Amino acid sequence: MQRSFLLYFSITLVGVLFIGRLFQLQILRGQKYDPINNAAVKTQYDYPERGYVYDRNGTLIIANQLSYDVMVQPNEVTPLDTLEFCALLKIDKASFLKRFNRAQNYASYLPSVFLKQLAKEDYAYLQEKLHHYKGFYIQKRVIREYPIKSAANIFGYISEVSESKAKKNVDYQQGELIGKAGIEKEYEAYLRGTKGKKYSHKNRFNKVTGPYKNGVLDTLPSNGKDLTLTIDIELQQYAESLMKGKRGGIVAIEPSSGEILALVTAPSYDPNVLVGRKRSKNSVLLMNPKNPDKPTYDRSLMAQYAPGSPFKMMNALIGLQENVINANTAFRCYEGYQYGRRKNEFMGCHCGIIGNPIYLKTAIARSCNSYFANTFKRIVEKDNKPSEGLNNWSKHVKSFGLGDYLGYDLPAGAAGRIPTGVFYDNRINYRWNASSVISNAIGQGDVETTPIQLANFTAAIANKGFFYTPHILKKVAGEAIKNKKYTVPKKTSIAAKHFEPIIEAMHEVFKTGTGKSSQIKGIEICGKTGTVENSIKIIDGVKTQAPDHSILVAFAPKDNPKIAIAVFVENGGYGSTIAAPISSLIIEKYLTEKISKPLVEKRILALSLQEVYDKQKSKEIAPGTK
Repeated sequence: MQRSFLLYFSITLVGVLFIGRLFQLQILRGQKYDPINNAAVKTQYDYPERGYVYDRNGTLIIANQLSYDVMVQPNEVTPLDTLEFCALLKIDKASFLKRFNRAQNYASYLPSVFLKQLAKEDYAYLQEKLHHYKGFYIQKRVIREYPIKSAANIFGYISEVSESKAKKNVDYQQGELIGKAGIEKEYEAYLRGTKGKKYSHKNRFNKVTGPYKNGVLDTLPSNGKDLTLTIDIELQQYAESLMKGKRGGIVAIEPSSGEILALVTAPSYDPNVLVGRKRSKNSVLLMNPKNPDKPTYDRSLMAQYAPGSPFKMMNALIGLQENVINANTAFRCYEGYQYGRRKNEFMGCHCGIIGNPIYLKTAIARSCNSYFANTFKRIVEKDNKPSEGLNNWSKHVKSFGLGDYLGYDLPAGAAGRIPTGVFYDNRINYRWNASSVISNAIGQGDVETTPIQLANFTAAIANKGFFYTPHILKKVAGEAIKNKKYTVPKKTSIAAKHFEPIIEAMHEVFKTGTGKSSQIKGIEICGKTGTVENSIKIIDGVKTQAPDHSILVAFAPKDNPKIAIAVFVENGGYGSTIAAPISSLIIEKYLTEKISKPLVEKRILALSLQEVYDKQKSKEIAPGTK
């Protein structure tokens, strides 16, 4: 009786489990059941073309090319002559076993990449032989091609999806390509498209017997969307040529829209070196942390520099807004500013105006340190509350987008640093005042900005108090972007009326001031040069003062500005010697498509600072960057 009961119980239990499993598969999963996880179903993918990319003028800058991958589905592989097969693929046996085991560990019943991106000549030969090796087949796929060897920092690159990524994201399979940097990463959703799928039913001998569910679940591929960027690729190439042999960054923006016209980091690299079978080898070389050039480090977005003298215009604007100075306010300069009782508490100045009254316009044109030290002191100590005064100062500065990531549409970036009163309350153990932090008056001290932040600051001046968030995307599939983040202007905390004297002073810089040698006939340029000191570094056990950074910000024309630019050249010396001519050349090239000073152009193109950089080689990152 007990045996009969156990028999009936066992039969009932098996029946319940079987019915439960059927209920799970047919009712709970239903149409959501993915046949890809069924060993009796073979899945074939039809990969779409990744979206093409154009510059603002319609020039093709990112295209596609065919690639051939050897695929393997481990559970279909039959015994084979391993050495013969390795000879066909030009790999050794150890490599074969490693690749096969990796595919088997991933999923024996799923296809995965065994050998990627065959050369065309190898593909033609292998195609004739591969039918002898069950479980292996060739799959065509599309990889990137960069017709113009430029703008690698903007484009970014694509690479294979890792096993862990594939397991977490059902939209990707191991070995597929995905954007890893630049616009390839930022706009992956637009560019990647949707791959097609074809399901086939297999019998117990792993032979295809026909379409799965009569092909109802099969899908066609949908190509990625084409993008139009805001950059002018000719201007980008020209700016890159001017930075050859130098380190630094250049950012050019259209003030009326926030569209990025050029985004240069130097040194850079040919984006094609991160395409194809040599990508891994090249990436190791490019991304080596010991490489002093750091070609994959985007200095235009990530390098944090003291802004130097261009920051004086910020303090002038805040001083006007807070009513502690006006256009007729004058200070005297005695070759510098004495901010303490000690002899060394002295900020030198090279404006060349000694003992006479200096007014705002002249102070900017001649870059007088004393004038802006006095202005900063008045701002911070306005109500005899330095901490609150500096907090208020910081609020004004940050309204221009400084001290933040700005929100542009590229994945790399740095926030910079704009100190507050709280910052110094926590750092300084004694009662402090404006004199304690006076270096901030001239864009040194604790102020740090990125080139794109300073270019945006310049665009805000050109617009007399507002800016559009800088962005690189202009159109998607021919349709202009409508994202309010980039189409609605942001207002600064400075009233529009205060920008007029600053603009006039910036114009004077190129007429009679530090930028006069870089003036271009017929173009009214407004700008400000800057020379940023470097801290003393220990290189090979010796205290070394690295050469100053060369900086310039500018916009043109003075009325109805078309371009705003920021140029940083690491260890380039005075702003007037390198940054200024680079800026004027770029401005003229963009506005007129001509160069009126070929000798200046020739000098800048030939100028290399590599010898300067070689003297500073150490395990630290490039001077002036963080």
